[in-house]
Amino acid sequence: MRRLGWQPGRVMSEILEWIEVLAVAGLLAYLVMSFVTVRMHVPTGSMIPSIDPRDSFFVDRISYYFREPIPGDIVVFWHTDAVLVKAVSDDASASGDIEPGLRVTTINREPTYSAQAIDDAIAGLADGTRIYLGLEGAASVEIGVKTAAVDSIEDLGIRLRERRIRYVKRLIATAGQTVQIRNGDVFVDGVRLDGDRFDRHYSSTDPRMDYGIGPTVVPEGHWFVLGDNSNNSWDSRYWGFVDKRDFIGEPYFRVWPLDRFGAMNGYFGSS
Repeated sequence: MRRLGWQPGRVMSEILEWIEVLAVAGLLAYLVMSFVTVRMHVPTGSMIPSIDPRDSFFVDRISYYFREPIPGDIVVFWHTDAVLVKAVSDDASASGDIEPGLRVTTINREPTYSAQAIDDAIAGLADGTRIYLGLEGAASVEIGVKTAAVDSIEDLGIRLRERRIRYVKRLIATAGQTVQIRNGDVFVDGVRLDGDRFDRHYSSTDPRMDYGIGPTVVPEGHWFVLGDNSNNSWDSRYWGFVDKRDFIGEPYFRVWPLDRFGAMNGYFGSS
C-alpha cells in the first residue's frame, strides 16, 4: 500500500498487521490440515476396543506421500455417507413426488450406497423395466422406464449429490487379494488373519452383506476394510471397496481422554 502511495495511520497500520497475521495463520492451518495432520474422532462404536467414541486423535497424512498402508493398519478415508436428491426437473415423471434433500436408499428395491451405483444399476436394466427409487421416510417412487436412451438417473430428470464424511476402519486386504469371512474369522488368500489386530469375531450373518461373505477379490486400486466392532460397523461387507484415492491417512496419536493418551496404531511401538 505504501508503494501505491497510501500511508495508513497508526490505528489502520495495526489493523492491517493483524489482518496479515491472521491471513498467514489461516494459510498455515490450511496447509497443515490438508497435507500434514488432522484431528478427529470416531462418532460411533464401530472401532471399539481400538478406538472409543470419546477418543480424540491426530491423523498422519504426510508420511503416506512416501509409503503405502499395509493390512492390519487403521486407515482414515473419505466415504459416501448418504446419497441425496439434489434437484428434480419439472418435466421429470416423478416431479411432485420427490423433494430435494431426501435420502436415496434403494434402486428397484436393491440397497444402494453411491450415485455411481445407482447409474450402474439403471444402465444394467433391460429395456422396458420400470424404475423405482426408494427414499428414506417415504414410499418407493416410480421415476420412469428403462429405454435405450436412459443410462443414468439424470436421464430421468433427477440429479443427485453425495454427502461424504471421514470413515475410520481397519485395512484387511488390498488389490488382487481374495478375502472371505468364515465362522467369525477373516481369511485373505486362504490364510486366516491372526494376531492382536484381528483377535475378534467378525460378523457375516446380516442379509444386507454382499462382500466378503463368499470369496471376494479386491479390484485394482481399491481396499477391503472392516470395523473392529463388526456387529456395529458399516463397512466393506455392505458397500464394497474403498478407492485408494480417497485415503486420508492413519491415526497415530491419541490426545483424549487422558487415561488413553499416547501413540496408537503401531506408531512408536504402540499396539
